[in-house]
Amino acid sequence: MEAELIFFVIMISVAGAALGTFTGLVPGIHVNTLAVLMVSFYPLLSSVLSEMFPSEYIPILVASCIISAAVVHSFVDFVPSVFLGAPDPDEVLNVLPGHRMLLDGNGMIAVRSAAIGSLVGSMTAVAVAVPMQLILSGGFGEYLESITFSVLLITVIVMMTHERGTGMIWAFALFLISGALGIICMFIADEPIGIIPGGNLLLPLLTGLFGMPAMLLSLNNGDVPEQTDDNKFPVGPIPGLKGAIAGGIVGWFPGITATAGAVLLSSALPEKGSEKFISLVASIGSASAVFALVTLSVGGYGRTGTMLAAGEVLGDSISGFGNGIFLLMLLSVTVASFLGYAITIRSGRSMAGFVRNRDMNRMNRIIILMMIILVALMTGMYGLLILLASTVAGLIPTAANVSRVHLSGCLILPVLILNSGLGIYF
Repeated sequence: MEAELIFFVIMISVAGAALGTFTGLVPGIHVNTLAVLMVSFYPLLSSVLSEMFPSEYIPILVASCIISAAVVHSFVDFVPSVFLGAPDPDEVLNVLPGHRMLLDGNGMIAVRSAAIGSLVGSMTAVAVAVPMQLILSGGFGEYLESITFSVLLITVIVMMTHERGTGMIWAFALFLISGALGIICMFIADEPIGIIPGGNLLLPLLTGLFGMPAMLLSLNNGDVPEQTDDNKFPVGPIPGLKGAIAGGIVGWFPGITATAGAVLLSSALPEKGSEKFISLVASIGSASAVFALVTLSVGGYGRTGTMLAAGEVLGDSISGFGNGIFLLMLLSVTVASFLGYAITIRSGRSMAGFVRNRDMNRMNRIIILMMIILVALMTGMYGLLILLASTVAGLIPTAANVSRVHLSGCLILPVLILNSGLGIYF
């Protein structure tokens, strides 16, 4: 492996980190959209880069940029979740505890917890990536894929059994209601028509279920308190290590989201305290981004939009045990992970300074208005209707005194349907 190529991969990974920072901090803009654009304009991008790099390096460098952006996005996307209540699909479970910590003046502690979890999760995934690639290549991967439906069903059952009495009825109802909304968004509704192209109905769905309720319930909380930051590690590595285990499941099983992995793991191995829970969920999101790369190298399966894009650019060159290109992609992940940690802390500090001592009531109204405008611009009338319906559903858990986690049916139920074979009817 040439030293020159290694240097170029590190350099382009820094550029990818900048792109991932942008997609992570701007609500409604996902790194998958960026990856699709890079593939769409690959001929032009290749022409530009060929002026600076040898032509045989171009696919590797573009893939490194995409993967680096995906990893940094998985770190940074927690910041708007806690400060703005704008959830990313991998952070929906963290919105409520993160926002609660913000109101207690501990927003930066929440950010640091997420950053530590993401770093531990991604680095653990990198450490075991090559051995895991060897195990999955030996046929174990096909077995895991065959039990996807069972794993998801167990996840749902575990979720329900954590409630008591009428809480189980409400939990089941919330799962079905949110699941029905998820089915509409993923299978039934037409492509959203907005002024800004590339809209996805997951934006109003997740914003309504997890973001808007937090904003609405905080309307009369007064000023945002000053955020404390003692520059210490609020959690240890254990939640991140647990999250890396679930990240392996998420990265391999088709359609199982980080939310579903968090539900299953937190039900089986619960973490007490908001900091540990946030670190756990953040770890799953970042670890799954790395393990999705392992899945791509084993069977050519792109479990995420970014891995589909990277696979399209690299072709079959990434396949095979321990080859050089796979190791270069892991190098890109490593660079992006350390950059992602630093960027998350820095952007969290900036956001904490911005919201300090501001009128929470006024700020929440502004954020709510901004999210409505963003949904309208990106998804049109369809999106606004989904936003209204999902916001009503998102307010039910507080009124019924049950866990908000059951709203993750919006992502789990559609995947259950797909893996049961019933997806052909939609």
